[in-house]
Amino acid sequence: MSDERHTRIEIKDGIAQITLDRPQRMNAWTAQMGVELNEHLVRCDQDDAVRAVIVTGAGRAFCAGADLERGGDTFAGVDTPRDRAMGGQTIQPWEVRKPIIAAINGAAVGVGITLPLQYDIRIAARDAKLGFLFVRRGVVTELSSTWILPRLVGIARASDLLLTGRIVTGEEAAQLGLVNEAVPAERVLPRAWEIARSIAENCAPVSVALTKRMIWEHLGGPPPAQVAKREGRALTALGRTADAVEGVKSFLEKRAPRWTLSPTKDAPPLQPLD
Repeated sequence: MSDERHTRIEIKDGIAQITLDRPQRMNAWTAQMGVELNEHLVRCDQDDAVRAVIVTGAGRAFCAGADLERGGDTFAGVDTPRDRAMGGQTIQPWEVRKPIIAAINGAAVGVGITLPLQYDIRIAARDAKLGFLFVRRGVVTELSSTWILPRLVGIARASDLLLTGRIVTGEEAAQLGLVNEAVPAERVLPRAWEIARSIAENCAPVSVALTKRMIWEHLGGPPPAQVAKREGRALTALGRTADAVEGVKSFLEKRAPRWTLSPTKDAPPLQPLD
């Protein structure tokens, strides 16, 4: 581990902004960056004061993929975000109990696009270059992208992106459904903050945590009847809580809600999927 940090985190008004911070290398991925990012996500998951997370890149890129300084050995024993946590706790993005918004401010290729694929909402610059370049580097994609991408854009579009390794712009990515929105580059981070603020100010944290977990777990394809039963029990459990009362009262009283439940302490257990 280098003494030089490869990421930074700032927390303000219930929103954590994590920045990949190697602008001189277009935020090219390193094992150290993975360790630091994991540490930040663990912190955000465990801190009830954090209501939403934004991940972005410093400078003109989001992440230009793996750092190729090792040349032909780049992918020998490749490190992924969860590979090394230096003996600490590891967490997957979909396990974080807060929504994660990718602010893709520029180039996002290789791990630079499979990483935000694991996040919940993606905002990209219209002219950003995005691509799953793995087959063009003699390797295969990672971070569950062969599982996530077909569910996100459909098998035909996923096959196009993964098997050709072609580059698409942020604008085309939005048309394909790879990202939620494509906006001018200077609007990427402000737009991500708008979404994060809306969640932080209006949405009950436990409700968000359980909804996010069910979205990801249900992608595996459980029968609709099981999903309906699980959702129903979660709704019933939350319907008896102080946050459910507050949600209605604040709406009727035309004021901002004051949520009191803790995602780490008060979330009711979800029914297991058979």
